[in-house]
Amino acid sequence: MDSVLKDTVPPHSNEAERATLGAMLLNWGAVSAVATLLRAEHFYSQQNQVIFSAMMKIFSKGETCDTLALVEELSKEGQLELAGGAAYIASLTDEVPTAANIEYYAKIVFERAVRRSLINVSQDIKASAFDETRDSKLILEDAEKKIFDLADNGQTTQVYSMGNIVPATVDMIENNFRNKVSLTGVPSGFSKLDTMTSGFQKAELVIIGARPSMGKTALALNMMEYISIVKRIPCGFFSLEMSHVQIGQRLLSQNARIPGTKIRNGMLRLDDFQKINDAAGRCYDAPLYIVDTPNMQLIDLRAMARRMKTNQKVEIIFIDYIGLISTENSSAPVYEQVSEISKSLKSLARELNIPIVALCQVARDAEGNEPSLNQLRGSGSIEQDADVVMFIHRERKKQEDGDMEPVQDAKLIVAKQRNGPIGDVPLLFLNAITRFENRAEAE
Repeated sequence: MDSVLKDTVPPHSNEAERATLGAMLLNWGAVSAVATLLRAEHFYSQQNQVIFSAMMKIFSKGETCDTLALVEELSKEGQLELAGGAAYIASLTDEVPTAANIEYYAKIVFERAVRRSLINVSQDIKASAFDETRDSKLILEDAEKKIFDLADNGQTTQVYSMGNIVPATVDMIENNFRNKVSLTGVPSGFSKLDTMTSGFQKAELVIIGARPSMGKTALALNMMEYISIVKRIPCGFFSLEMSHVQIGQRLLSQNARIPGTKIRNGMLRLDDFQKINDAAGRCYDAPLYIVDTPNMQLIDLRAMARRMKTNQKVEIIFIDYIGLISTENSSAPVYEQVSEISKSLKSLARELNIPIVALCQVARDAEGNEPSLNQLRGSGSIEQDADVVMFIHRERKKQEDGDMEPVQDAKLIVAKQRNGPIGDVPLLFLNAITRFENRAEAE
């Protein structure tokens, strides 16, 4: 009989729920620790949910809550009877051994709530698995997202009022004022760009557009080198065009400042080997994680990105490039597929709360001219979904012998930025090592 009850009654602890509420009433000063961990739906008992919600309303107003104040708040809202009445509320403090264990009680409540959520998710996954009208990959992606959401502190979608948003925003502004923080996001290594953007910001989708062979991959590798090797910030890179070995060669070439052609054809001097060994030492334990699957499915990319965030703790992801991502709906028009990809990448950036930088080709009519937003290839939705859009522009100048000029003026055009200025970032492009640098540094 006990085993049957165990299987039918969802995991919960009435004792821990009552102890949590009672400890909050006895020690209101400790409520902040509970408020950051629990929400009303974490309580199994409906009356305890009602009580906790009332206490959070009092907390949000900056007032102190005791038994009398709580009864008054519930009465005012017409929920006193739903909360079990004044007698039940008074009994909460009688059963608390000590208010000092409030966090311990709250964690029990939270842990039981996670188990209940896991049961619900498992039932949803089971029902989906029996639905033969759904594609198995879509079922797996949906299941993985639900499990990821549970693993990510069990947080679910919330509706935030200005009462939640304003205090947190003011705290952030005051903290930035006290610490004089110039960069609030992940730095790119290009000084003027970082000044304009304050770094790549969490939850933002950043698009870098250019014509073929303008240096999209080179710029991304320059940024990743700075982020992961210099700043030691974990970084993920999805390469749909180049293999991991080719990426390794490019990174060593850039870092050692040795032309890539010399590395590929073996025409190296003895002192070049020392430079390569030094560069290899700097790169060896850098927190840079590369996936080099060509024609990667959007579903697989999202799943791998979640794993990178969980396992490697990446704080930024680069994707090279949007045009090589495949969607499940391969028969749809290209603009619909690109629209799906851009919306999905923006959603992924918000879900993982990290910046995602995606490379993108621009239309052929931009050749030789400065690209503009309407020339992003595939769909106007890229422009709409992106938080920041920037373009690489430089002239394809050649010398008399037909080789490209060793050093060329270039610029990064910040054409869109939701939360900052737009404008040009002057750069220099070093052809031999396919590297962009701040113009002042290279001169």
